[in-house]
Amino acid sequence: MPHIQQLSSHVADLIAAGEVVERPASVVKELVENAIDAGSSAIVVEIQRGGMSLIRVTDNGCGIAPEELPTAFLRHATSKLRTAEDLARIGTLGFRGEALAAISAVSRVDVLTRRPEDAVGAALHGEGGHMEPVREEGAPEGTTIRVADLFYNTPARLKFMKKDSAETAAVAGLMQHLALSHPDVSFKFIKDGQEALHTPGDGKLESAVYAALGREFARTLVPVDGRGGDITVRGFVTAPVNGRGSRSMQVFFVNGRFIKSQVLTAALEEGYRNQLLKGRFPGCVLEVTLPVTAVDVNVHPAKTQVKFAREHDVFEAVFHTVMDALDARGGAVSPVKPANQPVQNPRQDFFQSMDAKSYREQGAKPAAAPSAPVRPVFTPQPPKADVQPVFNPPPVKPAEPARPAWNTEWRSTAKVADSVQPIWPPRGAVKAAQPSALGKAPASVTARTETAPATAPAPKPFVPAIPAQQTAMELPGQQTVMPAEAPWRIAGEVFHTYIICEDGSENLWLIDKHAAHERINFDRLMAAKEPPMRQTLMQPVAVEPGKEDAALLLENLELLEQFGFGCEDFGDGAVLVREVPADLDAADTAATLEEFAQKLRTGRSLDEKREALLHTMACKASIKGGWTSDPAELKVLVEKVQSGEVRYCPHGRPVVVKIRKYELEKLFKRA
Repeated sequence: MPHIQQLSSHVADLIAAGEVVERPASVVKELVENAIDAGSSAIVVEIQRGGMSLIRVTDNGCGIAPEELPTAFLRHATSKLRTAEDLARIGTLGFRGEALAAISAVSRVDVLTRRPEDAVGAALHGEGGHMEPVREEGAPEGTTIRVADLFYNTPARLKFMKKDSAETAAVAGLMQHLALSHPDVSFKFIKDGQEALHTPGDGKLESAVYAALGREFARTLVPVDGRGGDITVRGFVTAPVNGRGSRSMQVFFVNGRFIKSQVLTAALEEGYRNQLLKGRFPGCVLEVTLPVTAVDVNVHPAKTQVKFAREHDVFEAVFHTVMDALDARGGAVSPVKPANQPVQNPRQDFFQSMDAKSYREQGAKPAAAPSAPVRPVFTPQPPKADVQPVFNPPPVKPAEPARPAWNTEWRSTAKVADSVQPIWPPRGAVKAAQPSALGKAPASVTARTETAPATAPAPKPFVPAIPAQQTAMELPGQQTVMPAEAPWRIAGEVFHTYIICEDGSENLWLIDKHAAHERINFDRLMAAKEPPMRQTLMQPVAVEPGKEDAALLLENLELLEQFGFGCEDFGDGAVLVREVPADLDAADTAATLEEFAQKLRTGRSLDEKREALLHTMACKASIKGGWTSDPAELKVLVEKVQSGEVRYCPHGRPVVVKIRKYELEKLFKRA
């Protein structure tokens, strides 16, 4: 039986370092939080190679006394706690007293500090937890801590570090959160010699948002400010029309501390109920202020999770504040021009430019009726001796009793089940346009040709190039084989989303066309042996998913290349997209990549990441609910479902619902 013994202080420090120091961003977080607690008004953070080779944090705070400098690197040494009762009212960012000890245990540390009342500063050097004696050295007011060669003495931890670009993005995302949580502090972030962030420190949250998250995101924000009892909620949320593809731009602070909370996320999204598109998420920068005794921050080593004493009150405060701000806005459209808005054309004799989505939506709208009927003018030229004038008027649709549009569209489906195009013009229209047995044309045709010369022959009827009743190609010497009639009939479509179909067994089928098409696309992408076809964008799209998400996408450029995306680093947390898959609408590029980043973050293995990316591509390339679909498209979807090839969408939702005739008769009290 092994004997029980106490671990050495060095091993204990390494274990503590594993809890506090996970990556370079963890080091930056602890050092910057200490600088904020020291009363600094300006903080400069410099890193090299993602922080693995160098991290330098400089502040203008109160400094450290020379005699207390060695004590600061001991475990559980802090200036922020005195008694056990202080744990119930923590008002500072740091309080455990483990940060400096944990950092010095896995790196080489240099400290240079001076208090305002001291004439000379103090310096200290340490490696692997062993600290040298303090020495005097000239220094400006404040403290500078330099951390070099992180995890140099723990190779097992070093091999789990990610690429330098990913670690740099993690530090950049952390600096964004720190700058937003303390707009009264001027932050400067320098990576590999280049300035990546600089906030003014004027105390205005909107200034910090503009500097940290960018101008485009700042322009989409709606200010919120509310209070419920002793809980105050203030900050900004995005307008409903500017929903994002992931929750990466949801930033919450509690008493100046950046946290991740499911309670706050649920309260925020509940405030957008019935105002946000499905699959879109709001962005926000919200600061929640409440008494320090009503929140416990000592529940996680990284201090990114807290526990509220009154979760319901916090939820209600955030929910009502967000909802009231959006209601007061009145659903106004954001000043940012939507990406799919067509270009206005002041001169209608020139071509218009619009994307594919706008063209489909325009095709779904009925054409505007002219203010007055316009009579076509036909001025024939004098006919030559051997040439007869030819005039083919458009077909005239005979008058029919009023009926629903979908019934008119589908009236010939049962008879011509295999036609691949809408039956237009109707067969009756061709027959009505022919001269009668007495040699007289119908009145409508006579009205259209009254300006023609008397010697002109009667107008010829319109004959479509492909008759509607043609269902198979008949070659010379071969007998036409008519396909078997389908055992089902498409009765129509409701809400431009669900296909109504009936079969010969007295069953009614409701088919979700988006879910069915999504499954078809997913199976096709999974079975494809070659990479998908690409389309080069005439104007590259700059996607700004956030610094951490951008780093994830840039880490997986080869994987994105396999799916038809041509991307490159655009700097400052942006990804420039030059090519997209041919099946993808260019307007969905930003939303697709945002979802990609979310899937890459949660995926464990490469195969799992590939499958998650295929899910997103299949969804974005599918017919959307609310779109007007061609009858041939609906026919293909019904065939796939009725054959049993498609039953569930890639997310596991059902594609089709069967309702028996007996169930309908029960609803109408017939059975």
